Amino acid sequence: DQFPVDVFQTGSGTSSNMNANEVIATLATQQSGIQIHPNDDVNMGQSSNDVIPTAIHVSSAVAVVYELLPALKHLSQVIEQKSKQVGHVVKTGRTHLMDAMPVTFAQTLGGWQHQIDCAYQGILNSVERVYELAQGGTAVGTGVNADAQFAKVFTQYLSTNIGIRFKPSSNHFYHIGSQDAIVGLSGQLKAMAVANMKIANDLRWMNSGPLAGLAEIELEALQPGSSIMPGKVNPVIPEAAAMVSAQVIGNDTTISVAGQSGNFELNVMLPVIAHNIIESIDILANVSRLLADKAIATFNVNEENVNKALAKNPILVTALNPIIGYEKAAFIAKTAYKEGRPIVDVASEHTDLSVNELTELLNPEKLTKGGL
Repeated sequence: DQFPVDVFQTGSGTSSNMNANEVIATLATQQSGIQIHPNDDVNMGQSSNDVIPTAIHVSSAVAVVYELLPALKHLSQVIEQKSKQVGHVVKTGRTHLMDAMPVTFAQTLGGWQHQIDCAYQGILNSVERVYELAQGGTAVGTGVNADAQFAKVFTQYLSTNIGIRFKPSSNHFYHIGSQDAIVGLSGQLKAMAVANMKIANDLRWMNSGPLAGLAEIELEALQPGSSIMPGKVNPVIPEAAAMVSAQVIGNDTTISVAGQSGNFELNVMLPVIAHNIIESIDILANVSRLLADKAIATFNVNEENVNKALAKNPILVTALNPIIGYEKAAFIAKTAYKEGRPIVDVASEHTDLSVNELTELLNPEKLTKGGL
């Protein structure tokens, strides 16, 4: 109740800064018996214009380093572990949501893992720019009313106590007049959100059914899926992940617009930048662990369904293109699809290849290895 100021306030965040200064001054006065002034003492050598950008950088860096990056590493490790468990299973690949050449679960999950690892590296690289702090620039970046050594001592103290290598700004006018480092970090968070959305959607599609969908996997049942349809179970964690991704993408748009509002020597949308960047980091960290532990680690592969669909996949005939040509291969594929028959049976009727030769050429596992 001591911090009633809303996030939508003056764009410098002065309201929140002075709110904090007044609370600190009151507590210090009560505990010391000495009259402590919120401006003359607590705010000494500082301005809201360097304090708030510094607070945004410090809080973002702490949340990324101690919450988000460990969560992404955990997600990557869980995907890798799951790949070892189910990676040998060959499934129908899909492009445009249509049947395509076969892939293994290891290949599918390997693609997911690489997305997460790339996003991890992008966030790690971008957060290093956030380690530079505006503190010491005071009102407009000149450092008026601040001791020349203040920024150095301040960042050394933070680094020692937080465990992150903070450093004084290399250009205070840059760090007070713009929020480019946070805009860059937010862009990497958006890339991570896009990766999570892709993985969540893959899980939802593979889990669709159980009778009228793909039903290639079965996600862990976490709650009843309908208040009216008994027995229905929904993919709640992938759906939660998709919603988080949508929120992070929206937050990034807000941060991008706010980042443009650095008019002359001060950005004047700092509170909304702070609110959105911290929310994005927090919800991405939380949902990445949920996606790992409650969806990826626990899904089961329906090998019977996978194998049944794979055996009738007419696109396997692509492997015969170099031997019989595209036109004949297309005819065989369409015939197999129309008649609902295995591709080997149809191909044996319309080529000079034996069943044994066709079985070898159209072996789904072999086709996942590529080449001629």
